Amino acid sequence: MRSSVRDSANMRQHSKVEQILSEFKLHEEDLQVLMSRMQAEMERGLHLETNEEASVKMLPTYVRSTPDGSEVGDFLALDLGGTNFRVMLVKVGEDLDGQWKVETKHNMYSIPVDAMTGTAEMLFDYIAECISHYLDQQNMKHRKLPLGFTFSFPVRHEEIDKGILLNWTKGFKASGAEGNNVVGLLRDAIKRRGDFEMDVVAMVNDTVATMISCYYEDHNCEVGMIVGTGCNACYMEEMYNVELVEGEEGRMCVNTEWGAFGDTGELEDFRLEYDRVVDEGSLNPGQQLYEKMIGGKYMGEIVRLVLIKMVNENMVFGGEASEKLKTRGSFETQFVSQIEGDSSDFKQTCNILRTLGLQPTMEDCHAVRMACESVSTRAAAMCAAGLAGVLQRMHKNRGEDILKITVGVDGSVYKLHPYFKERFHETVRKLAPASEVTFIQSEEGSGRGAALVSAIAHKMACLIGH
Repeated sequence: MRSSVRDSANMRQHSKVEQILSEFKLHEEDLQVLMSRMQAEMERGLHLETNEEASVKMLPTYVRSTPDGSEVGDFLALDLGGTNFRVMLVKVGEDLDGQWKVETKHNMYSIPVDAMTGTAEMLFDYIAECISHYLDQQNMKHRKLPLGFTFSFPVRHEEIDKGILLNWTKGFKASGAEGNNVVGLLRDAIKRRGDFEMDVVAMVNDTVATMISCYYEDHNCEVGMIVGTGCNACYMEEMYNVELVEGEEGRMCVNTEWGAFGDTGELEDFRLEYDRVVDEGSLNPGQQLYEKMIGGKYMGEIVRLVLIKMVNENMVFGGEASEKLKTRGSFETQFVSQIEGDSSDFKQTCNILRTLGLQPTMEDCHAVRMACESVSTRAAAMCAAGLAGVLQRMHKNRGEDILKITVGVDGSVYKLHPYFKERFHETVRKLAPASEVTFIQSEEGSGRGAALVSAIAHKMACLIGH
């Protein structure tokens, strides 16, 4: 008798939890709406007269060609896109069998908070210090190498080695950088140090670096994508559509900067109360709204807010939240991956919840997993709608029956979440049936791609005789 009372209480709890989480469910027609709004913003971003007010900026990258195997030499690559910064030596050349290959050796440096939020000079001096340390390690201070810089923030390129930072994202706030040429800031810092010389030949976004790096494995790769701390994509657009750059011939890689989709109201009917709270508590309220519904920087916090709501409605943890659970940022995005990947005995989930000062029952663990699934599934679906919008546009541009395309993807959410990838792939294929899509997971994409772009740029400069 007692167990059947308990069972019906559990069923009631389960259906109340389902009801709260039903808001996260996106139907195919919702995703179609998202796709067409994304395409409309892309179109506005490409046109001179509407670019200014478009939320999706469609920034030209000046990357027009892809590696053809004639690029050789040693290159240095820097990769700045989040709280870690990488310096990498990349050797491009032939192996013993005459096959073109790319070898990499890298060092990871963690960026101190005061460098992220202090002045631009402090940040770039720290970067120069890391390069100096790495060159000492590699015994290469005496060589002046061509350098490719992956810089994963919104930049308006004027040339391949000149780009103006539009605004910081992902927790960076270094003053004096916005509105300035990032390559110039790096060159100045190298000059101030004075203990090594570098030839900065190219700056690219991490999506572009990922695309170029994957192109080396699959020549159909003409889309690059990141689903990590943030979320963004680039693709090869027809030059005649890129009004911000002179020229009609061929294609140019366009960095969509789609993380800002929604900043002019396109997502208002999709954003939930949790999204609004996350946005209000962020360093850049009102900006990067699409990214805030997908990226790893925000996913754990959305789940935490859902759990607080469940506690307040007496559905979990006996209606009592611990101090830790009430603390912003305490529920990390990696917990989402660990909980969804947990076995049916919820051992890991229990451990995680205990570290947050909670005493969960099995029902609580089940409710927490449902919350994680709802948030990450919505993220995968929203991200898929964006990519399907891009693929549909490319398909229309090229007028082929079927668009055969490869998408290179990098980023911690894509790589580490146990189900994100398959949910995302499945939804893309459903939304873009006229595209035959292959996905490649990029390895070392950001650094290796930057080096390959600098190899192309270096080769072009030599051909032109700069």
